[in-house]
Amino acid sequence: MRIAHFTYLTILLATMLSCSEKKVTASTALEQTKGPTMDPDGYNVAFLIMNGTYNTEFTAPFDIFQHTKFRKNIKVMNTFTVANTLDPITTFEGVRILPDFDYTKDTLPKIDILVVPSAEHHMDSDLNDTTLLNFIKKIDENALFVTSHCDGAFPLAKTGILDEVTSTTFPSDIESYRKMFPHLKVQDSVLFVHDGKYITSAGGAKSFEAALYLCQYLYGEEIAKSLAKGLVIEWDLGQVPHLIVE
Repeated sequence: MRIAHFTYLTILLATMLSCSEKKVTASTALEQTKGPTMDPDGYNVAFLIMNGTYNTEFTAPFDIFQHTKFRKNIKVMNTFTVANTLDPITTFEGVRILPDFDYTKDTLPKIDILVVPSAEHHMDSDLNDTTLLNFIKKIDENALFVTSHCDGAFPLAKTGILDEVTSTTFPSDIESYRKMFPHLKVQDSVLFVHDGKYITSAGGAKSFEAALYLCQYLYGEEIAKSLAKGLVIEWDLGQVPHLIVE
């Protein structure tokens, strides 16, 4: 009986060690493959997310831009997320997202396009987050485009980068936007404004339109319509209320 008991313990210990090795191997593999796959010839598109980010303003442009990878003969977009942590962030609606990069610690890829979706506190406490605001200003120095959706315009305005351009935000927050930043040129009754390298949008489901516009600007109408069709969206820039400042 003692021999049988010893044999059972030996087998049990070997099994536990084997499982432990598998877990370590799996964990190591996960660490090695961490991060998005980046086309070295593509546009690097960073989505700035945080607790309280609204789903639609994040997912709408992400869907449009990520689908460029399925179109031929264009400079595709490498989509990834940046936050002030690598811990899961929780959107306003409760979706948990793992950020790809921590902008406070990690070495980031060169960012060609910065997307700032709206978040719950973009009209109050986020405007006092100097680390966040300094990150936006730093990326703005070399980015080809800086875009916002809904109240994502508020932190952009707070940094001063919108001082010389026309911008817009969520329709019901236009008056708050004007009061908070009385020196800005603000456009209402449009779904997006493109002025210089800045594209600000009304947000919500209309974030799709602003994202499709940028794709049309970069790739042409045919590609934009193809991307829209893939998401069952009717796309005709002429039917979208917008302002392009020449």
